[in-house]
Amino acid sequence: MKKFVLIKLVVQRSHGSRAIDTALSAGATGVTYYYGSGTGVRQRLGFWGRLIESEKMIIEIVCEQEKYSPILKALDEKCQINKPGVGFAYVCPVEAVVGYFEDRK
Repeated sequence: MKKFVLIKLVVQRSHGSRAIDTALSAGATGVTYYYGSGTGVRQRLGFWGRLIESEKMIIEIVCEQEKYSPILKALDEKCQINKPGVGFAYVCPVEAVVGYFEDRK
């Protein structure tokens, strides 16, 4: 039985399209995204925090457990999510999946 994970990525809204394209190029079969607002890093950075967008894009990617590492690595390298205020990502286990199709032909 295949195991799945959920990659959740939160990035500045202006970086969202690049993050989606990167994830798909790195092997994600699809993404779900929506918009939100964030607080935290902006406030801690003082004056410089004003340059960080409060509007965020939240991107969710369900993939097989063994395939998440290259997707996460590509997102880190191409979207620079390791820089303060750009975004962050995390991976959670998924208990069950219904309707997941890797290739629809």
